[in-house]
Amino acid sequence: MRRSYPVAAIAAITSAGLLLSGCSGGKDAEGDGKANAATTGVVNASDEKGGTLNYAISDAPESFDPGNTYYAFVYNFSRLYARPLTTFKPGPGKKGNELVPDLAESMGKPSDGGKTWTYKIRKGLKYDDGSKITSQDVKYAVERSNFARDTLSLGPNYFQQFLKDNDGGYKGPYKDKSKDGLKSIETPDEQTVVFHLKKPFAEFDYLVSAPQTAPVPQAKDKGADYTKAVVSSGSYKFQSYEEGKQLTLVRNPNWSAKTDPLRKQLPEKIVLKLKVAQSTIDKDLQAGNTHVDMAGRGVDGQTQAKLLMDAKEKGNTDNALGQRLVYTAINTKVKPFDNIECRKAVEYAIDKKAVQTSLGGPIRGAIASTTLPTDIDGYQKYDLYPQKYKGDNLDLTEAKKHWDKCGAGKTNTTILARNDRQDEVDAATTVIDSLKKIGVNAKIQSYPTSKYFSDYAGVPKFNKKNNVGLIMMQWGSDFPTGYGYLQQILNGKAISQSGNTNLSELDDPEINKLLDTAIANTDKAAREKAYAEIDKKAMEQAALVPLTYFKVLMYRSPKATNLVSTSAFSGEYDYLNIGVKK
Repeated sequence: MRRSYPVAAIAAITSAGLLLSGCSGGKDAEGDGKANAATTGVVNASDEKGGTLNYAISDAPESFDPGNTYYAFVYNFSRLYARPLTTFKPGPGKKGNELVPDLAESMGKPSDGGKTWTYKIRKGLKYDDGSKITSQDVKYAVERSNFARDTLSLGPNYFQQFLKDNDGGYKGPYKDKSKDGLKSIETPDEQTVVFHLKKPFAEFDYLVSAPQTAPVPQAKDKGADYTKAVVSSGSYKFQSYEEGKQLTLVRNPNWSAKTDPLRKQLPEKIVLKLKVAQSTIDKDLQAGNTHVDMAGRGVDGQTQAKLLMDAKEKGNTDNALGQRLVYTAINTKVKPFDNIECRKAVEYAIDKKAVQTSLGGPIRGAIASTTLPTDIDGYQKYDLYPQKYKGDNLDLTEAKKHWDKCGAGKTNTTILARNDRQDEVDAATTVIDSLKKIGVNAKIQSYPTSKYFSDYAGVPKFNKKNNVGLIMMQWGSDFPTGYGYLQQILNGKAISQSGNTNLSELDDPEINKLLDTAIANTDKAAREKAYAEIDKKAMEQAALVPLTYFKVLMYRSPKATNLVSTSAFSGEYDYLNIGVKK
């Protein structure tokens, strides 16, 4: 089994939970030098203005277009230049789940039993070029992001699923020749936008927190190339963008604090460096040269081992849950995994303890047995495929029994992982080693994060052609409810031909119906009960193998201010108001 850190470091890593819980390397009341300080409060709170805030990331995001992205870290980062109708108030841990109006004056006004939602956008809003932001721009943003899937395929398709879409005849703004666009989104005046849904959607205020509702002026839209020069509605605007190298943001002169109670516009400039080795990012964070790791995935294995064995340094880390699950998706459409007995065999055969070790030990997450993470409302503890060990070895009795029932014999398959995520590649290697013991010979194919869903893992035709039976995945909630977590990975209606996140290609009528019924229910407790039921039915279908309830170990830059680790964005730091110490 390959590892990204020395074997000798495992003991330190696996006992890291104890190390972190007891350490406190400083007396700063704001939390500097105290482990997990950013999960419970604001570290280095400051309104000091000026300076350059430096971000870095190990790859390049799929897109900076707020309407064409599906990574939590881009959702988080894009709020600097794109304001959705609602968003999350900066706050540590679960406090960061508080949904508040952003572009909108207030939360949505439901009517017609929850099938119609009305929003008023704030008065006096302007783009970075000084032009007026209107409700028509919000409508256009939703049209382009959800109905031009042949051009913009990387974001979720919630609106396409739930809006009354002209009986399926609307082809998106790039093909539609009329001036009316979607009839299901009305803009009776420049301040009002009205959404008409096919069915009630009790959590619609969460749905419009997606950057897909950030306004886009149609005259400035460049389709797939819009990512290179997004028109800003936020506190920062694009100054320059070198694809694959660097993005630079500067203050938006037409942003006004009077129309934005959330943003502070602290740094003079924000620089994001792309495709920087994770080990380099870690070193630069410790030196204060980089202030934020944009991906929010935490330090690499080598750095983690060093931090946990240094009493002072581990006091500058945050180990947070982030409504995420690490799992292996089992493709239900690729032989022999179209047979449920084969899938059940895989559930029993993958050595989760070994996978946990390959990911970095318990500090990177407890072993999982459910689809829902432990920090999502609706989670219920259970295990349909309990694993037993004889000493250090996994008992494969149940795995072999189901594999014999499936009758596949010796089988070849392909497993996908992201090549710029060494922990994911290591976990995939562990999965391969586990499955060999029941007769499954899996070969790994790895691809960059930036193309993983658009060209490879998220393309059903590619998976069928390349015999992809298994796909490594880490999924975080779109918004902090069971629906916001389950819909896009379990509902058959969410399957798309590119940018797909239902990697198991599960299309179970009962699960689909339960999801549709749950979201229409205005009773929160009833919804949570339904989410738990959906979770269990997905596990009964053996559509995915839960590996760990992901935790991140992040290093706080000594020169960054206003750091809070927020559940709303997968345990990352909230990027809205981070500043720089001078």
